[in-house]
Amino acid sequence: MRAVAALIMVGLVWLLVNNFFGGESVHQNMLWGLMWSCSCLLPALAVMNVECVSGEPRPRKYKCGLSAPCPPKHLAFRLVSGAANVIAPKVCLEDQMLMSSVKNNVGRGLNIALVNGVTGDLLEARTFDMWAGDVTELLKFLRPLHEGTLVFVASFDDAATKMNDESRRLFEELGSTAVKELAFRDSWVFVGAKGIENKSPFEQRMKNSKNSNKYEGWPESLEMDGCIPLRPPLDH
Repeated sequence: MRAVAALIMVGLVWLLVNNFFGGESVHQNMLWGLMWSCSCLLPALAVMNVECVSGEPRPRKYKCGLSAPCPPKHLAFRLVSGAANVIAPKVCLEDQMLMSSVKNNVGRGLNIALVNGVTGDLLEARTFDMWAGDVTELLKFLRPLHEGTLVFVASFDDAATKMNDESRRLFEELGSTAVKELAFRDSWVFVGAKGIENKSPFEQRMKNSKNSNKYEGWPESLEMDGCIPLRPPLDH
């Protein structure tokens, strides 16, 4: 009976996906910008994935702890902002921790990982102190980004005090809509890309408010995951 039920479920899912995508592969002949905009919906297509342990169904976990696998040519990611000024942020990509306290490469302010949008390889990971640091270092980091570079951002403690108009504009060019309102001790996670035509669907901001803060002086930590489409190689 379980096998029959499983076959019925697979058939229903196939019909749903086939009807939704018109019987054609969603990954063929699709512009990268459209793929980026729709990719935030992809994990929902596989929420029925479960495994049985000792006879009890339990949700399966995939790369970076996602509840569903990413489609081919997509990168699985999970971002976690810092909690207050105590628990450090995390940046996971394809089951590899790019930034964390264990790797000793995170700090107060903005924690940013740059990833090659074609190959998925880590290019650089740096932290920028936005309370007592120099915003010039952040500007030098963001200005020369190459087309297609993926930018993963997780805040820790305060990510906004040293922000200026140019730094906010650079993040907006990467697809951010929340950065223009980002303020003292707000929690923020964001994934953008150099050359993205649309606004990124991968962004969350939690405002610092004494009326709603989870911690004294800080809002709660944010956690965000999803699947990001790899960019097709640029024609030469």
